[in-house]
Amino acid sequence: MTQKTLPTEVPVEEFLATLDPRRAAEGTELVRIYGAATGAEPVMWGPSIVGFGTYEVTYANGSVATWLRTGFSPRKAKLSLYGLTEHPDSPALLERLGPHTATVACVYATRLDALDEGVLRELIALGWSMTADRAV
Repeated sequence: MTQKTLPTEVPVEEFLATLDPRRAAEGTELVRIYGAATGAEPVMWGPSIVGFGTYEVTYANGSVATWLRTGFSPRKAKLSLYGLTEHPDSPALLERLGPHTATVACVYATRLDALDEGVLRELIALGWSMTADRAV
């Protein structure tokens, strides 16, 4: 299996500058929030994901890939927030986050200003801790 989404050399600020003004501002704010919660620098993954840190994932078929430990994508319709759902304490925090939907691997929100920043920081920190033993 060939990994399709990989880190790029594109500066995060350059990517954010291509977005509509609201998403660009939210992206800039998310870089601040994620950076503070992780202590890591942002890196573009593919054309539209801002990632923080890396870790190794081993799939059921035995293949190994390197993936971002946590991150986000400021998509046109919704913000996609990665790495926030797997910690045992995440469900209770998600109830307090603000308006969103969640899947096994992703949280989707329409507006960053509708979310509780403190809860978001906690979710990021918990997600970050879940991959610490596999960080590269």
